[in-house]
Amino acid sequence: MTLNIDDKGLDKLIAVGDRILIKPKSAQSKTKSGLYLPPGVQEKENIHSGYIVKVGPGYPIPAISEVDEPWKDKSEEVKYVPLQAHEGDLAIYLQSNGYEIFFNHEKYVILSHSAILLLIRDPGLLE
Repeated sequence: MTLNIDDKGLDKLIAVGDRILIKPKSAQSKTKSGLYLPPGVQEKENIHSGYIVKVGPGYPIPAISEVDEPWKDKSEEVKYVPLQAHEGDLAIYLQSNGYEIFFNHEKYVILSHSAILLLIRDPGLLE
């Protein structure tokens, strides 16, 4: 499934829950031996890689109401278990669990945190 969204800035997108927005790496058109691959071969692969652009807040934890302790603050603020993924990480993920969107004529993938197989965190990776 693909979705086309035309807007000005990527900062307007908010990842919800355990969802992650990934910008896929460009597919290689040649093999190591120098053979050129036809279009569509890379899309059929099960495992893809890409850079994490947005990360949701995490898995929500239900609020526990303690009736027998009236002196505690009764804020109903939702708390989250944070995700391992951070913006800028290189993620190896399962393509079958993702949804493709096109934002400002660029391809992005939205997927759940559980679809990520491996993270590569290098501060100088995007430089």
